[in-house]
Amino acid sequence: MIVPKPVKQEPRPGAFVLDERTSLTADPLLSEVAAWLRGELAPVAGGELLPGTGTEPLPVTGAEPLPGRGSGTITLRLGDLPPEAYRLTVGQDAEIVAGGPAGAFHGAQTLRQLLPPAAFRKAPAGRLTVAGTYVEDAPRFPWRGCVLDVARHFLTKHEVLRFIDLMALHKLNVLHFHLTDDQGWRVEIRRHPRLTEVGAWRRESQTGWNGAMDGRPHGGYYTQDDLREIVAYAARRQIMVVPEIDLPGHTQAAIAAYPELGNLDTPLEVRTTWGVGVNVLNVEDTTLKFFEDVLDEVLELFPSPYIVLGGDEVRKDQWRASPSAQRRIAELGLRDEEELQSWFIRRFGGYLAARGRRLVGWDEILEGGLAPGAVVASWRGELGAVAAARRGHDVINCSNTSLYLDYRQDPGEQEPVPFGTVLTVEDVYAFEPIPAELRGDPAAARVLGAQCGVWTELIDSGRRVDYMAFPRLAAFAETVWSPAGRDLPGFRERLAAHLRRLDAIGVEYRRADGPLPWQTRPGVPGRPETPERWQAKLDAWTSNLR
Repeated sequence: MIVPKPVKQEPRPGAFVLDERTSLTADPLLSEVAAWLRGELAPVAGGELLPGTGTEPLPVTGAEPLPGRGSGTITLRLGDLPPEAYRLTVGQDAEIVAGGPAGAFHGAQTLRQLLPPAAFRKAPAGRLTVAGTYVEDAPRFPWRGCVLDVARHFLTKHEVLRFIDLMALHKLNVLHFHLTDDQGWRVEIRRHPRLTEVGAWRRESQTGWNGAMDGRPHGGYYTQDDLREIVAYAARRQIMVVPEIDLPGHTQAAIAAYPELGNLDTPLEVRTTWGVGVNVLNVEDTTLKFFEDVLDEVLELFPSPYIVLGGDEVRKDQWRASPSAQRRIAELGLRDEEELQSWFIRRFGGYLAARGRRLVGWDEILEGGLAPGAVVASWRGELGAVAAARRGHDVINCSNTSLYLDYRQDPGEQEPVPFGTVLTVEDVYAFEPIPAELRGDPAAARVLGAQCGVWTELIDSGRRVDYMAFPRLAAFAETVWSPAGRDLPGFRERLAAHLRRLDAIGVEYRRADGPLPWQTRPGVPGRPETPERWQAKLDAWTSNLR
């Protein structure tokens, strides 16, 4: 009952017992994975999973344990496999053979899932038994990600680390960390301290799509030490943290902190409402230098080869009215404001390339032309993914109609805030990362993978993250890890077993019979969206890509 489903699984004779006598042996290059697994299993086993000598002869499967060895030994060793691939053999002992630390970690997660749900608690559980089995496994895609939006609603460091653990359980390997937006700036920049002194706080928040406000201040940010800790914690779980610093739009929090970055003579506050904002950065050299300063510090904190710079939903009204922006267009010989945005993004793409990093942007960065090497995160349906791949750009499929986990999960009005088109577990499970138009096309090789989105305009706490993300994130994980093709009845059966693991962890996922009492929000009407209304929006959004 493994989630996501492995490439191959078959029964084998024998059984493995985890108890206080179990030992753990690992190749020295896999010592960090062994330390993680020991930390997860030792509290359950009631022992320390001390390392064996690595020289004991493996007993015949089904034989009695050797004296002094404990009930079984877990062995991690390297083999001739791709880095994320592994083979797991369970008999009286459990052996994971992996191509590298990532493969060993994924194999260790599978071993945990084979144990009873009590293995996911932090208390001795007695003798836990795993029936003999053999698993061969490797991911279908190298990019298996999730956007975690902490700009709209701040999540504490503890909540972020917990979410990383849940991603790792599902063999996801990219945390797209959405750190800045109109409603908040969450990363400490020492050269520009007002970004967090001012930009990290707003006086209140919109509670739904009817304009109601909560009247309650909100905010927070991560120190640079916090971010180093988050990055290191994720790396030990084979997850790459990719930061997003949005520009030139979604920047009102930065402009509120430093008004000279904007286009207006009047000061702004950190935005308190949702939707597409009108305030964008100006195109002065001083503003470009300011964000190079920001990125200098961001690159020190995040070793990821990828950096997301947004580029989405940039309203051009202020540039059209700005003498400075119009002078820049004339000086550069550009045609219009669309090409000005392209120049802006290319400028920072060059900055990143000179430092060995790759720019990732939302699919709007295709408009006006895009520099070679940029990666396109296609969110407005799949048209941007098709266009980008055929133009020679690597693509991450982030289709909002299939993967935005802030969208409502039921057509009824019992959802906490019934926003967006309905997106059920079954809908997410039906998602295919390769767009239909690219199947059979060599450009399909440009699809690095996919990522789902936990956007938090209407998700105001860690508990609501649980509710909106799970169990849909489990369905998404299978679409990017497991071989092509779907087995919905089999997934439902495995998910039923998997939910008992989530119960043991304490994940407050959405139940099949609807929200729990605390999860509803009576008296705050939402704005349900029909599929027809969403299709009209998509048609308008994607008109520039046709």
